[in-house]
Amino acid sequence: MNLSAELLINGRWTAASQGASAPSLDPADGRDIGRFSAATRADAEAAIAAARAAFEKPSWAQSPRLRQNVMNEWADRLTRKAEELAQLLTRENGKVVAQSRGEVMGAISEIRYYAGLSRHLPGHVLEVEPGVFSTMLKEPAGVAGIIVPWNAPVILLIRSITPALAAGCTCVVKPAPQAALITAAVIRELSEVAGLPPGVVNLLSETGHEVAQWLTTSPEVDVISFTGSNLTGQRIMAAAAPTMKKLSLELGGKSCCLVFEDADVERIAPQLATAATVISGQQCTAARRVLVHASRYEAMKQALAAALASIQVGPGSAPGSQMGPLIDPGTAERVQRRIEQAMDDADEVILRGQRLGGPLLQGGFVSPTLVAHRDTSASFVQDEVFGPLVVLEKFETEPEAVARANHSDFGLSASVWTEQGARAWRIARALRNGTVWINDHNKLFAEAETGGYRRSGLGRLHGADALIDFTEIKHIYQSVGVLESLKG
Repeated sequence: MNLSAELLINGRWTAASQGASAPSLDPADGRDIGRFSAATRADAEAAIAAARAAFEKPSWAQSPRLRQNVMNEWADRLTRKAEELAQLLTRENGKVVAQSRGEVMGAISEIRYYAGLSRHLPGHVLEVEPGVFSTMLKEPAGVAGIIVPWNAPVILLIRSITPALAAGCTCVVKPAPQAALITAAVIRELSEVAGLPPGVVNLLSETGHEVAQWLTTSPEVDVISFTGSNLTGQRIMAAAAPTMKKLSLELGGKSCCLVFEDADVERIAPQLATAATVISGQQCTAARRVLVHASRYEAMKQALAAALASIQVGPGSAPGSQMGPLIDPGTAERVQRRIEQAMDDADEVILRGQRLGGPLLQGGFVSPTLVAHRDTSASFVQDEVFGPLVVLEKFETEPEAVARANHSDFGLSASVWTEQGARAWRIARALRNGTVWINDHNKLFAEAETGGYRRSGLGRLHGADALIDFTEIKHIYQSVGVLESLKG
C-alpha cells in the first residue's frame, strides 16, 4: 500500500502551494512507502494566519467543554485505528511493532488526560484591601508552533499538542520528514472530529527548514514547542528571541544508570540492555552510561555484554525483532562512524558493534556496542550519540558515583539501582536530572512531568505543569468598595 499525506490548513487538506512532494522511505529496506506534500514559506504563512484567526474567536479559546469533547472524540477515533497506526509507525520509523503499539496507546492515554485538564484551569482571587480585588486568570498563550522529531513521532506530537489544545491555544504542527505519513494519519483523525473549528490545528510537512524557521521567527506565533538536538534548540532560542516567544524545549540527554553493590546484576543487565536499545538507542532518555560499583564491575561487564549481544536486530515488523534499524542508512552510517571513533578512543572495547549486512544491507541496522572508559571528559561520554552505544564506568563510593553522573552538560534522566531505599532517595536527590527512576528505567506517564536540567532544555511536558508553557496569567484589578453599613 502506497500512502500520501497532504497539508492541513484552515480545516482543509490540500497539496503544497508549489505542488512539491517527497517520498517517505522504510528504514528497514529503503523502499518507498508513500509521499508527502512539501510545504513552503507561503504555506506556513497561510497556516499561521488560519491559526491566528481561529484563536481570536472565543469559540475555541474560551470553550473548555468543547476542547474536552473534541479531544475525547479524537482519542476514540485513534483507539479504533490503533493497530493500523502502529503498523504504519513501524513501517515509517523502523521501531519494533511492540514499541509502536505502546507508543500509540500511550498517546491515546495522554489525550484523555489533557481532555480532563482542559476543564480545570483555575485562577485565584485576592482581596488585597477592603473592597479591592485582584483576580488572576489563566489564559491561552496564543498560536503554538509544534516541531516534532522522528524518533517517537506519535507520543512526542501528542505530549506537545494536547496541553496546547487543553489550554485553548491553536496550533501549527511541523513534523520531521521521516515521520510525515504517521503524523498526518494521526492529525487526520483529529481534523475529522465534529466541532473542531477550522484553523485550530494545522499541519505542514517539509523537506528542509523553511517552515520551521518561519514558525520560530513569525510575530504571529506565540509559543514554540520543540523536541530535538541541543544545537537546534539553541538556534531556535536565538531565532525566537526578537519576538520573545514562550519556549518549551526538550533537547536530549546522556542518561546514567548507577548500579550499587547490592544490586542483582544478572537480573538488571537485561533491563539495562533494553533501556539502551529502545528505538535502536534513538531515544533521549535511553540508557547511555552505566556506572557500577567496583565490587560488581566485572560481573556487570560480562552480564551487560551478553545481554546486549543477545538483542535480536531486524526489521521492526519481523517476529522476534527486539531492535529495528536506525531512521535511515545515512544516519546509521554517521552514527556508526561515531561509535567506531569511540571504540578507538575507549579504554576497553567489550562488545564491538557494526553496520549489519546480508539481508539487512539496505536498511540502517547497527548492532549494539559496549565500551569501558574512565575519563568522563571523553567526547563519547559527554556527547549524545543517538544510537546503540553504551559506556561502562566504575565507581567506589556514593559521592564518586554522583560526581561522575553529574559531570555532564545534560540533565534529562537517570536511574538508581539498589535495594537500600534510603540510599536510592539520597542519590536521586543529589543527581541533577529532571527524572530519576529507582530500580527501573524509561518509565514515562502522562501524569508525571518530564524535562531536563541544564542543556537538556526548558520547561516540562506531561503532567499539569505542561500547561504552564501554553498559558499566560492575567491580573485583573477592580476596586468595588464596601457597603456603607459595614464601615466602622
